[in-house]
Amino acid sequence: MQKNKLFMGGLAWATTEDSLREACEEFGEIVEVRVIVDRATGRSKGFGFVTFATDEQAARAKNELDGKIVDGRPIKVDFPREREDRGPRGGGFGGGGGGYDRGGFDRGDRRY
Repeated sequence: MQKNKLFMGGLAWATTEDSLREACEEFGEIVEVRVIVDRATGRSKGFGFVTFATDEQAARAKNELDGKIVDGRPIKVDFPREREDRGPRGGGFGGGGGGYDRGGFDRGDRRY
């Protein structure tokens, strides 16, 4: 697991990559800042990631930034968890539809 990358949650909608970088730069050299945005709307999803040059810098930033106010909101800072394999996504046939009813007719306890 990467120990120089931090998850930043609870971000204000107004938080940009520049303002997040500014909040973190006192803790060390920043390699990358990403605020995750919704593809459809372009609006922040309220979380992002900051990658520092060293594990030590990231650990210090985690300890000192967790719960601090950034752009008017307290943020949650932690090391990211590994992503779980969530299987296929989307609304097509074969999974991931999330309860989509394809219609058909009902014959007792079976659908056709």
